[in-house]
Amino acid sequence: MNVSRVSVAGLMAVCGVAVALPAGLSAARADDGKVTVFAAASMKNALDAVNAACEPEVGEAAAISYAASSALAKQIEAGAPADVFVSADLDWMKYLSDKKLVKPDTEVKLLGNAIVLVAPKDSTAEAKLEKGFDLAGLLGDGRLAMGEVKSVPAGKYGKEALEKLGMWGAVEGKLAQAENVRAALKLVATGEAAAGIVYATDAVAEPGVKVIGTFPEDSHRPIVYPVAQTTDSKDAETPAFLKCLQSAKAAEIFKGQGFTVLAPSN
Repeated sequence: MNVSRVSVAGLMAVCGVAVALPAGLSAARADDGKVTVFAAASMKNALDAVNAACEPEVGEAAAISYAASSALAKQIEAGAPADVFVSADLDWMKYLSDKKLVKPDTEVKLLGNAIVLVAPKDSTAEAKLEKGFDLAGLLGDGRLAMGEVKSVPAGKYGKEALEKLGMWGAVEGKLAQAENVRAALKLVATGEAAAGIVYATDAVAEPGVKVIGTFPEDSHRPIVYPVAQTTDSKDAETPAFLKCLQSAKAAEIFKGQGFTVLAPSN
């Protein structure tokens, strides 16, 4: 694994967003006039299921684009036609809020999550993630996959936990940084990385990995997924979609994928 190549890809995802929209997004918006949702990559499995469940009451299925929250926020800032933004952390929602690009009265703390250490499914490794654990030794000559640590929420949470537990210095030179958490997950599932830091929900969604350790809750800031309607939202069904995201049936789907539901159910 060429760590510098993966890191550059992550940086390109952040720096190049002003000129590149997610594939197929503009066409979908122009052709279908659907609610357009920009959502953190870690939400894909759960949000796809919620979208299908909400279609009858919303009246349409949303067009959803998944990527790193950082990349999506930058795309919205650059004028991408999104109706809804779901971030994997509060920072990127605040980034848009400070620029008055989301409607503050629609912002809700929707979900919570945890970060875990995963390894390829056939790995025999085990990890007790506490101060003194030799994570570098567990990796050996392999790499630690995680989201880009300066911008991708999962990478930021992961770095924070590694620093708190005294592991960062030993593993910093072994990182394989990816443009989003699902890309980091794939590096582990394919054996290109010896281990990876991803959300607990990602581990549920990928049969090619196994959880070998869970980071203590107090080793990083609480993981919160906020949702809000964008200021430039045009689709009349956006409020109905947001309401359904906070419904009891959506809550059950999110819980089934391993999320913690923070918003009261409608």
